[in-house]
Amino acid sequence: MKVQTTGIEGLLVVELDIHRDGRGFFVERFNAKQFAEHGLPTAFLQDNHSRSSPKVLRGLHMQYDPPMGKLVGVLHGCIYDVAVDVRPNSKTFGKYFGLELSGDNGKLLWIPAGFAHGFCVVGDESADVFYKVDALYNAPGEIGIRWDDTEIGIKWPVENPLVSERDKKLPSFASYKENPPQW
Repeated sequence: MKVQTTGIEGLLVVELDIHRDGRGFFVERFNAKQFAEHGLPTAFLQDNHSRSSPKVLRGLHMQYDPPMGKLVGVLHGCIYDVAVDVRPNSKTFGKYFGLELSGDNGKLLWIPAGFAHGFCVVGDESADVFYKVDALYNAPGEIGIRWDDTEIGIKWPVENPLVSERDKKLPSFASYKENPPQW
């Protein structure tokens, strides 16, 4: 397992060791000892699994009460995964990082609390996204930012994405900055 920094403090790419042969592959998706050695969290409280159709875009979501970090990976298909630094005192406040996660590339993204998260499905097949979180879900403590906010300027690799009505109504980054939660 390798861990790479992203240029945004706390946001890390985890590259898993995939053992392939003619039968397929084997991968260890989580190993508490290895995660601890790399300074990654080892106490997760909930596992989530979503399936999204081609061109679906979800986000940008975050939970501040209680603060929630996510370890995101893909079991099948391919997504462009994005994390936006929304910690007001951060040097990279408002900056985003994006990368492709797939069922084949063995990469995970550790997104600590204080980041908005979203993804879109890339390609012609559905994507199964699996993520471990370090806090239990609390709907009243969840907020979001519009996926297409021009100030953040995410370059999504999908034209005319399928976005939920809920996500279309999320506020702008400018609105978020008026009253950000305490991270």
